[in-house]
Amino acid sequence: MATVKRDDRLTRSQSFVCVGFAGFFSKTVTSPLEVVKIKSQVGTFHSKRGFWQSFLIIYQNEGLRGFWKGNLASCLRLFPYNAVHLATYRKIVHLHMDELGFISQWRAIFAGGLAGVVAALATYPLEVAETRLIVQNCRQPTYIGVAHSLSKIYKNEGLLALYRGFSLTVLGAVPFSVGCYAVYMNLDKLWQEPPVRFTPLQNLINGCLAAGVAQTLSYPFETVKRKMQAQSARLPHFGGVDVHFTGMIDCFIQVIKHNGVLSLWNGLTANTIKIVPYFGLLFTCFEMCKQVCLYRNGYIISPLSYKLTPGVDQSLGPNELEEVKRHLKNRNFGSGDSSLRNRW
Repeated sequence: MATVKRDDRLTRSQSFVCVGFAGFFSKTVTSPLEVVKIKSQVGTFHSKRGFWQSFLIIYQNEGLRGFWKGNLASCLRLFPYNAVHLATYRKIVHLHMDELGFISQWRAIFAGGLAGVVAALATYPLEVAETRLIVQNCRQPTYIGVAHSLSKIYKNEGLLALYRGFSLTVLGAVPFSVGCYAVYMNLDKLWQEPPVRFTPLQNLINGCLAAGVAQTLSYPFETVKRKMQAQSARLPHFGGVDVHFTGMIDCFIQVIKHNGVLSLWNGLTANTIKIVPYFGLLFTCFEMCKQVCLYRNGYIISPLSYKLTPGVDQSLGPNELEEVKRHLKNRNFGSGDSSLRNRW
């Protein structure tokens, strides 16, 4: 998948903050497309007239604030999701490495998919809260904020309601991983050169392409998952879902029966359009945040330039570089003392 490239010149906490900030900003900017996508998947009345009309209907009924409903819940997921995903991914990769420390492309993608499932399990209640906040009627809200959503769902529907539809995350990870694998296995044919020579722009295009293919293949599972998250007998109009069902399999049956097979891809237009700006902003914001950290660590001369600091070994880690600076400072201080003693 399209992820920011790790830089060993950053500390773990700096990398974590940079990824979190980039994700927060890119999610917030592309939130209107996410809202339209989720409303289309659930099947609320906003999406009945097509993609472009959805924006107008949401604005007329809910105002500009309607395009950022659930965004806080989505952003709050970023930090725990990234932390769990990274820790799990490293553990799985370590287990599948050969004697030389290498891992195959397929195993790496499998590790990413499995790590994504574990991270989703840890943060799934926030995803349910996001869905409920997005599909609810703003003029007669059932939930007021993220914390109120979580507590009310738990109180009225029980703990399992916060994990309703999670099995679809596991099932959807299979076609998602297959899509990623199919794209990355053919990148050298697309660019007519080996992956090690790809430019940052090529890597961005590769990530967007992989995301588009993988998300399209796994999209029906996400559509059913969103419907299961939204539906509740305790909510007005059963949560705004366009079909009523009793479980995952029944949901697939009812959607196909009443709306046709293609309705499983409702909202795909918004999702596809979102890919390029989302990952473009993700990469750009990460690079900007990284430059500030590299300047602070002493690797570059300015946060506005990539010009390297003269005399600094770029292969050293932040802690190693700090040790070298401290050693040189102490040595210079000691030589200064000796020269003063010689004077006197």
